[in-house]
Amino acid sequence: MSVFSSVLLRSSVAARLRAAGCVFAEDEARILLAAATTPAQLAGMVRSRAQGRPLEHVVGWAEFGGLRISVDDGVFVPRRRSEFLVSTAAGLTGADALVVDLCCGSGALAAALVTAVGLPVEVYAADVDEAAVRCARRNLAAVGGRVFQGDLFEPLPAALRGRITVLLANVPYVPTADIELLPAEARLHEARPALDGGADGLDVLRRVAGQAPEWLAPGGSLLFETSERQAPEALAVAGAAGLDTALSWCEDLDATVVTATRR
Repeated sequence: MSVFSSVLLRSSVAARLRAAGCVFAEDEARILLAAATTPAQLAGMVRSRAQGRPLEHVVGWAEFGGLRISVDDGVFVPRRRSEFLVSTAAGLTGADALVVDLCCGSGALAAALVTAVGLPVEVYAADVDEAAVRCARRNLAAVGGRVFQGDLFEPLPAALRGRITVLLANVPYVPTADIELLPAEARLHEARPALDGGADGLDVLRRVAGQAPEWLAPGGSLLFETSERQAPEALAVAGAAGLDTALSWCEDLDATVVTATRR
């Protein structure tokens, strides 16, 4: 195919995506053209994206923390703002740290953290969703991560109690009543348990924070995202569990992270 015809094809794909409401149509057209191996596959991918399926589910991966993270249908797509959670955790992660990624989804947080610190790290992860666990196992295989399926801490080996250095927990924090206000990409294509945080959005956080002190090593930290609006109550939840709390905010990513440390 000539360069000229490639440009025309990209323009055509971008126009189709733009008409469907895709804000970054040109960038998405480039990604779809690179991913497709046949004209028929490209047509199917463009059609699927134009119908509202997340781009990451269409191509099967998401870019996060400089990595290409495998993301299957129905699995929570890692958001770029969560890179701030990773960078905050990286400052607390030394050699031979024991890292747990709870509510791990695709395992993107743990994978990006290990890459960021560039040190030997022992990694575990857990999620209640079977599809997410399959993805996380693929994404964490290169760093020797062990991934378990189950509810929060329940499936983790008991030997980890009192030993976790860094506990990443990207818990769902959208209030139940606000789920219907989310973009259709999330509302219709991602597992609801990965989004729904209960009546005030903090139900899962309460459960994680309540159990965290018995799993964290002395001086170990629980790190989680929250919204700016929920931050005061989220800090109170972690503080009520006996953890020392600190709030961080990244203007560029509009990301709010709480670090809650065992005394």
